[in-house]
Amino acid sequence: MGAGGRMSVPPEGKKSKSDVLQRVPHSKPPFTVGELKEAIPSHCFQRSIPRSFSYVIYDLTIAFLFFYVATNYFQNLPQPLSYLAWPLYWMCQGCVLTGVWVIAHECGHHAFSDYQWLDDIVGLILHSALLVPYFSWKLSHRRHHSNTGSLERDEVFVPKVKSGIGGFAKHLNNPPGRVLILVVQLTLGWPLYLLFNVSGRHYERFACHYDPHSPIYSDRQRMLILVSDAGVLAVTYGLYCLVAAKGLAWVFCVYGGPLLVVNGFLVLITYLQHTHPSLPHYDSTKWDWLRGALATADRDYGILNKVFHNITDTHVAHHLFSTMPHYHAMEATKVIKPILGNYYQFDGTPIFKAMWREVKECIYVEPDEGDQNKGVFWYKNKL
Repeated sequence: MGAGGRMSVPPEGKKSKSDVLQRVPHSKPPFTVGELKEAIPSHCFQRSIPRSFSYVIYDLTIAFLFFYVATNYFQNLPQPLSYLAWPLYWMCQGCVLTGVWVIAHECGHHAFSDYQWLDDIVGLILHSALLVPYFSWKLSHRRHHSNTGSLERDEVFVPKVKSGIGGFAKHLNNPPGRVLILVVQLTLGWPLYLLFNVSGRHYERFACHYDPHSPIYSDRQRMLILVSDAGVLAVTYGLYCLVAAKGLAWVFCVYGGPLLVVNGFLVLITYLQHTHPSLPHYDSTKWDWLRGALATADRDYGILNKVFHNITDTHVAHHLFSTMPHYHAMEATKVIKPILGNYYQFDGTPIFKAMWREVKECIYVEPDEGDQNKGVFWYKNKL
């Protein structure tokens, strides 16, 4: 969904179930980033202000239409239908606003325009509207892209080694426990990450995205964290005023429900991009940037690929060239797939099935036996 919408990666040579779970190579790739970039048409790296804004306008227009219908017509529905209409609104509006979140994410990568100041203004406004501390997240996310696949330095969904699994985890390694993990992860995962760095990199002291003195940030970045906090506080105050005027139930139905969907999709998308039985993780003895960037997977969300501006099924290309505009990522993906070969991982498993498989099988990582396998870690599925 979006102006000039794009098609999903076609299922050419669709992998079988066994192929999807087959480990990708972890040796040094026979190609370089420069060779990949040279193969991609140069226009794919060109950022267009009118085209980028067209996606913003399109998404916000759809979001306003959903809001208008919900606030003007749901009250006229018979009571049983209204109970169904609001959850449907939350899901549809949440999907559209996830697309808005992705555009703000693009701003954080300087992929929206050629002007950093414009990217930051747009990103700050859009992310603040979704209660995201824009600069705080932008800076930690940049470190994620610089250290993807590193057990010591990656910033999100850093897997635990077997020795780091607590005894309590064994009590959750069953169907009810996995349901609980997924419910908590999809509802509270995002705020817990921002507030307490849950599932993030280990720091020696308390790490929080709202704290300008958090170890995540350097001294020269402190002011940007305060600006991010101010943006979130401004929107929070606006919501407080709305609650005073309209009531808490109205604000939750119109804004809170869709925001929960946005946060859930954000966690789910990131989790499935970086959690897969076939993907390696590396310690400092084997990690390098290119191998780390390739340790991610493209997924298929059906029609939602377009609603989410294809961040779901062009994520490998995004990690290789994060300043590339999202509207060129599909073309670039098609070009680099033959070059990447087995280093490219696309898993078309239905999302809910994949989510359940990953929470069941991707519990901890450890290296295979043998000196030649030291430094390369894989997910295991038994405690």
